[in-house]
Amino acid sequence: MPNEIAATSQLRAEFSDFINRHAAPGSDIPGAQLIFSELVTNAVENSDQPVWVSLNWGGEQPVLSVNDLGPGFELPDQPSRPGPASARGRGLLIVTHLTDHLEVAAKASGGSRVTVTLPVRRAPSPSFKPKPFSTSQLLPTPEEKNEEGQFGRESFLLALVVQMAQSIERDSGPAAAEQLVAELGAGIGFRMEEAFRDARQQPEGPLSADVLAELFVHLKSGIDGDFFVIEANEDRIVLGNRRCPFGDAVRHAPALCRMTSSVFGGIGARNRGAAAVHLEERIAIGDPQCRVTVWLKEPPTSIEPETHFYEPQRPTNA
Repeated sequence: MPNEIAATSQLRAEFSDFINRHAAPGSDIPGAQLIFSELVTNAVENSDQPVWVSLNWGGEQPVLSVNDLGPGFELPDQPSRPGPASARGRGLLIVTHLTDHLEVAAKASGGSRVTVTLPVRRAPSPSFKPKPFSTSQLLPTPEEKNEEGQFGRESFLLALVVQMAQSIERDSGPAAAEQLVAELGAGIGFRMEEAFRDARQQPEGPLSADVLAELFVHLKSGIDGDFFVIEANEDRIVLGNRRCPFGDAVRHAPALCRMTSSVFGGIGARNRGAAAVHLEERIAIGDPQCRVTVWLKEPPTSIEPETHFYEPQRPTNA
């Protein structure tokens, strides 16, 4: 990050927007914003070298790292009130009162890395278990798939709308929006996996992590999504997305994100016995891109509150 006031202000604004989108109600958002501002400003003002910032929210609370190539400094064992000339000291004193964890480490090439746990948490996101589904009324129909084993957007949206109406009628009234979308995604995901296996002549049995990642990207491409693989191994599959299949309308109905969770989670569970999906970033709530992690093994306990858990679901054929 260039050491410029404009760049620093822009970075603060981007951080503030991100925290406001993802932090749970009641989190100390002003405290997190103050920590970010103090650490970044101090790094910029005390170094004429590049400064870079990273934010890792892989656990219950986000961890902020601020790196600089300046003269470096050490965190005293017992922070005391700094003198009037010590801007960095005042900033660190403020930060120590706002966080439970602050660490300063000298970099081998010069400069320092300040790591701090921010006083915010993600909002809990409960799991919903989809109800059993039957292939007798399941959409899309096998005839709607193309030669590549994909279902187009029209078929996908038709299936979504029709089965949503059927589900509401069956249950004598609308259920919670996210629970309903999760239920529909289970059956649609089954058809998508079935079509993919048929087109690729995949044998029965669990798909490998690489093939599952290919399937996820493949099925989203068929409905005009722009998903791509960031990481794929036997523990988890991490995907990004630059374009939502629902277009801009998804911003008015964030519950539709549960379609991605349910489809990916259902496919993962059928191939691994269980799966969990973490919707880390979502275009629907203002993020520039989506970031989705499909856990093929037990996810970290720290992210369980906002992770959706799935068990294998297969058609009843009733």
